[in-house]
Amino acid sequence: MVRTGWLFPRSIPFHCSLLFAGLSIFVTLSTGVAAATAPPTGENAYCGKGDVPQFGEKDGPAELPKTCYYTGLEATPSPGKQIHVGAKENLADAVDHAKCGDTLLLPAGAAYEAGELPFKKCDASHYITIRTDTPDSKLPPEGTRISPAWAGVPSLPGRPAFAQPAGGAAKLMPTILVKRNAGVVVGDHVRFIGIEWTTRADTPVNRMISTEHGDHIVFDRNYIHPGENAEVAHGIGMVEGSRFVGIVNSYIGGLNCIAGTGKCTDATAIGGAHSDAPFGTFKIYNNFLESAGENILFGGGPSENSPTDLEIRRNHLFRPMIWKEGEPGYTPSASGRPFIVKNNLELKSGVRVLFEANLLENSWGGFSQTGFSILLTPVSQASQCPKCRVTDITMRYIRIRNVAGVLVIATPLAMESKGGGSAADGGRISVHDLIADNVHEKDYKGGGAFLKYASSKVAVHDVQIDHVTSIGPGPLLAILSRGDKMPNFSLINSVLAVGGIRPPVNSAGPGSCSEKQPSVQAALNACFSNYKFDHNLISVERLSGGWPPENTIVASPEDLGVHDLKDGISSDPRLCHEKGPGCHKRSPGVAAASDGRDLGADVDAVEAAIAGVE
Repeated sequence: MVRTGWLFPRSIPFHCSLLFAGLSIFVTLSTGVAAATAPPTGENAYCGKGDVPQFGEKDGPAELPKTCYYTGLEATPSPGKQIHVGAKENLADAVDHAKCGDTLLLPAGAAYEAGELPFKKCDASHYITIRTDTPDSKLPPEGTRISPAWAGVPSLPGRPAFAQPAGGAAKLMPTILVKRNAGVVVGDHVRFIGIEWTTRADTPVNRMISTEHGDHIVFDRNYIHPGENAEVAHGIGMVEGSRFVGIVNSYIGGLNCIAGTGKCTDATAIGGAHSDAPFGTFKIYNNFLESAGENILFGGGPSENSPTDLEIRRNHLFRPMIWKEGEPGYTPSASGRPFIVKNNLELKSGVRVLFEANLLENSWGGFSQTGFSILLTPVSQASQCPKCRVTDITMRYIRIRNVAGVLVIATPLAMESKGGGSAADGGRISVHDLIADNVHEKDYKGGGAFLKYASSKVAVHDVQIDHVTSIGPGPLLAILSRGDKMPNFSLINSVLAVGGIRPPVNSAGPGSCSEKQPSVQAALNACFSNYKFDHNLISVERLSGGWPPENTIVASPEDLGVHDLKDGISSDPRLCHEKGPGCHKRSPGVAAASDGRDLGADVDAVEAAIAGVE
């Protein structure tokens, strides 16, 4: 074991952050990490009635969202008439003839084709509700996720088991059939409850639902999926001036694009890329989100604006392993080609994003990327979004498993080398209380790295990673930067296992600042200004000196003292406080953090945060 001396002083000032939704008080250290309690889990925990934001101001260097959308039923009233819409009626006409505040009841089992639903210019006291005529008593309660079983589907191959109606799967939803290639436009001040959205096999559809020019829209307990064997790229697109959109308690699945050829190359469950007008205040809460390309993707298209104030909480971002070649039960597309797989979450554009209490699973490479779970990469795609930025991003209480890499933070050089211009900014990013294990490399066509960090003409800046636990076979940090030193990088108080095939801090491309450096500290000195790298417990297969002071370096993952750690997977990633079942010794990371806590993620807080998400 190698342990070096102090780089930074022990004394750390602290201040109190605000009371979160009246549920818990967080003490925030100068590292910016919320200590002592798990985050609140309710749908509107960070948003009071009247859309009053209660996020607090900052998490470390990142500003938290400044606006929010209160999505409780009481906030979307429909005090008008209840109108039964017959199975053979035109849904757009029914919406057109309805008055603000009316409720349209669609019979369970009926199907309605739709392209554009009229804008009604309603107000916050008079929403139009479009819902199943199934009574509330037979639906999941408000705040509870629906599943395909309410559309008569008892199970889906390769997916986790899901909730069932009393008496078993039954057709309790009406169906909206998408007939517009760019998606059904849904209007304004509208709430959809208990609706199934799908496509016909013979109808070409690129996007299923579009909120373009809409505001105050809630998708509540909806089931959204392509028709059988249909190649559909996108689920819900929040584009073109969309404002105040909530996607809550829903199940979105089956979005896919075919590798090599086909009409789409990048499938997403939820996202938004282009808007000439400001867009944002989006809530994505308690959903099952399945897509081959990215489960969530914002940015990547021409735009004058970045989506702003995004609340993404308690979602299960998933893709089935039967989509991976070589896995038991592998099921390719109807053409025989595999689906294009990329990442769980990608932000090419986004400002003030809270990504909290989400479970991310199953990401592999082999297409245009190498299977990282999360990408934070501001991009001016084809030079058509020079104002795009990825700034003020907070990621906390996250669980990641079964991926080929954990995290990329970059202003991509590759885009510029292909003729794309620079995005505006990338930085002020806070990552803490994240757990990642079951990380792969060659078998998932990736490198198994914890972090890839790249900087181009626009330098990545002000990134703080604190109290993270990551067990992987690849490098700790792969750096690509050929310009000035990148300012204000921090990696502290973490438990990290890395492989020994490559140096733990290495170069991600030729000519990088980290290339051919004689030690970890030399690489960090060459690449970063005003960096902090201390109070970490790191296992490295090939022990060597040259680490920054005040890090504990051990020779094997077992020496980390993580409960039940075997072959890169831990069923209980807490540190061992004493020798006992699952622990061969006390971990050197116990009470060793700069704030007096155990090193690594607060496992109790993460588990409480994601309880019930899977």
